[in-house]
Amino acid sequence: MALRSAVAAPRGLVRRLFSTTSTSPFIPPPIHAAAQAPARPQADPSANLFVSGLSKRTTTEKLHEAFSQFGEVEHARVVTDRVSGFSKGFGFVKYTTLEDAAKGIEGMDGKFLDGWVIFAEYARPRPPLGQPGNSMTPPYGRR
Repeated sequence: MALRSAVAAPRGLVRRLFSTTSTSPFIPPPIHAAAQAPARPQADPSANLFVSGLSKRTTTEKLHEAFSQFGEVEHARVVTDRVSGFSKGFGFVKYTTLEDAAKGIEGMDGKFLDGWVIFAEYARPRPPLGQPGNSMTPPYGRR
């Protein structure tokens, strides 16, 4: 018994180690600091929508069907991997009017499609070839 009392830690130390009240000077950063991060610029409204967060099993037909509830869809396309044929997780939906596109964003942004939450926003136009920021290079021999 004498050995046990010699090895045991002082009572106050154990209480401080497992206490739920903190005595450290740590102060968490203000909540509004995250809101100051530069936001990604929004694209100008257009009839073409960019849809992200798609399941690998989502097909062009399913995408067309889901977005056609909110207006007349001119064209829908799920971008697929060349080798596997599965979705890369994003696609495009083109409506006939801007009003239908706005309804499509409002109706499908943050909703579930094939078990995944998807995000819809106006698509940004593709920069022309050769412009900085576009990683696409012309095919070999066409420079």
